Amino acid sequence: MKQLMLSLAVLLAAAISVQAQDAPTGVWKTVDDETGEAKSHVEIYKDGGMYHGKITKLLESSQDEVCDACPGSRKGKKLVGMVIVNDLEPYKDYWKNGTIMDPETGNEYGCSVWFEEGKPDELKVRGKHWTGVYRTQTWYRVR
Repeated sequence: MKQLMLSLAVLLAAAISVQAQDAPTGVWKTVDDETGEAKSHVEIYKDGGMYHGKITKLLESSQDEVCDACPGSRKGKKLVGMVIVNDLEPYKDYWKNGTIMDPETGNEYGCSVWFEEGKPDELKVRGKHWTGVYRTQTWYRVR
């Protein structure tokens, strides 16, 4: 009986560990799908059951760069520290119903993210315009 309980505990711990690794949390290197350029590091974190992402480092620009194209209260604010991914909800084996803001244009899009099978260090990030047009980028895990 002791051995059975120990085995169940080990299996439960392994399942929890695998589930935690499957979450999109962590720091990701963003790569522009059109130019192939690495642009920034974005930290995805969980808050209140939802996932959000903020820029933590710019790779091609000054760390003091501001968002001139951003709308509303974001206009003129520093990009580093800016939350650009909001309100992603877990759904089956991916996250959806969030938004992502493109700091280069200030445009906001619907957002979903997922992992391709067997690639836990590559995050697929899709921004979708209300017209149905979308772009998908692959972000790479930094940590």
